[in-house]
Amino acid sequence: MLEVNLSGLKLKSPIILASGILGVSYSSMKRIIDAGAGAVTTKSIGPKPRKGYKNPSIIEIYPGTFMNSVGLGNPGINEFISEIKEIKKHKIPLIVSVFGDSNEDYLYVATKAENAGADVIEINISCPHAEVSSIGIDKELTYEIVKFLKKTLTIPLFIKLNPNVTNLVEIALAAEKGGADGVVAINTLSAMKIDVNTKRSILSHGSGGLSGKAIHPIAIKKVYDLYKTLKVPIIGCGGIGSWQDIVEFFLAGASAVQIGTALYKGTEIISEINHGITQYLKDNKYSSINDLKGLSHQFKTQEVPDFD
Repeated sequence: MLEVNLSGLKLKSPIILASGILGVSYSSMKRIIDAGAGAVTTKSIGPKPRKGYKNPSIIEIYPGTFMNSVGLGNPGINEFISEIKEIKKHKIPLIVSVFGDSNEDYLYVATKAENAGADVIEINISCPHAEVSSIGIDKELTYEIVKFLKKTLTIPLFIKLNPNVTNLVEIALAAEKGGADGVVAINTLSAMKIDVNTKRSILSHGSGGLSGKAIHPIAIKKVYDLYKTLKVPIIGCGGIGSWQDIVEFFLAGASAVQIGTALYKGTEIISEINHGITQYLKDNKYSSINDLKGLSHQFKTQEVPDFD
């Protein structure tokens, strides 16, 4: 009932570990799979090691809502290859998130990840507290990098979209035109929290990315809008904390979802969510979660009233 096919990648559950959460070692990613996830996405990996920002780099600002500014800290692709190979020994569906300072850097990292056994490449062009976000706010740059990578890569390519733009559909269409096999919507929202006593930002970097419960309705709206236009699969991401949140994403048009922030409660939340979705499908006499995709689009929203 929960199986999905995502650009040829067959998953036992629509739940995928989001990038940046527990995705830097084989052992932590295996725990996610053992809990019932269909696939894992690694932390964003660059061409060379990067320390990231100093603490405090992540804080809970409201219940279930966090702000982070980790700064893309990672071991570098050459060091990370061993982790990829270890994961693939156990046949775990693996999406490797990559970033770089140039199109060539992205290709360098993506090619090494593909050769090491990655099933899908996800390009991070949208982290709100790093330079890569400048790509994801420009439709031409987005189109160019996707087209450039697709010339060489033979495995599917997903694009992590930047919600901090005026027209997300325009950016997503550029990615689709460039040859993207799917889009992930959305990355975190640019945000800031200032301590009224110290009179300075709480995060060491200053600003950061907002994730968790508060951004869920925003992510739903973005997926809903994208589904109207895109032909490629949409992976919903943002504020998932229950089975209802995932059903909502599918009704809006998602083909799969990514979960991140909610894992602070523990990996068992994945099996709880899988159970909840299965029961919902049985109760409503659906044979597959895929039957839910886009159903909310069957209902017309109210027209703008005429003031004449």
